[in-house]
Amino acid sequence: MRFPRGVLFDLDGTLLDSAPDMLATVNRMREARGVAPMVLDAIRPHVSRGARAMAAAAFPDVPAERVPALVPEFLGIYREELGRHGRPFEGIEAMLAALEADGVRWGIVTNKPERLAAELLPMLGWDRRSAVLVGGDTLPERKPHPQPLLHAAAAIGIPAGDCAYVGDDRRDIDAARAAGMASVVALWGYRLDDDDPATWRGDAMVHAPASLLDPAAWPLRAPAR
Repeated sequence: MRFPRGVLFDLDGTLLDSAPDMLATVNRMREARGVAPMVLDAIRPHVSRGARAMAAAAFPDVPAERVPALVPEFLGIYREELGRHGRPFEGIEAMLAALEADGVRWGIVTNKPERLAAELLPMLGWDRRSAVLVGGDTLPERKPHPQPLLHAAAAIGIPAGDCAYVGDDRRDIDAARAAGMASVVALWGYRLDDDDPATWRGDAMVHAPASLLDPAAWPLRAPAR
């Protein structure tokens, strides 16, 4: 068996354990307000939901309508903490090497702002290895809309039906399904306690990156819907 010809990945919570960078960011914000620091486990479940969700988790007493005003501050501090604390999940580098050895073209489709993702990739040595990078603001639409995945598949020159998308959030799986792309649920990623990935209708559910060293673990084509 062989791997899919094209593989696209979410970034935070799928390839990269970026929660420590996020923790450093929110704790700087809290320190500036005289608030005690958060612990990693408190911020980790919110990371895949984006800056607004993390700001809301960091400041639960702030009314919901005022949370968006915290986002520019969050992003500014996060840019300073970018790549300083997080690391690829265990097994990711070996899995990427196995894909590359088989001639697979792989890339990243994330809802993180493209500028931040582009600054992060050289720190990981992925800027020359990833065949495409699509951020949350690259296109008019972002996940769960299928446009970013379809755009990425076209950029690497592989039909969506011959690609697989790996992500740790329901939006990732919904986007893959809408794009006609096989989906892999990354169970090692970030999610809230009441979020049940078994309900996401992914084509495969994988507990650790090391499992993806086996081509048989991958759904080779998206099944008919």
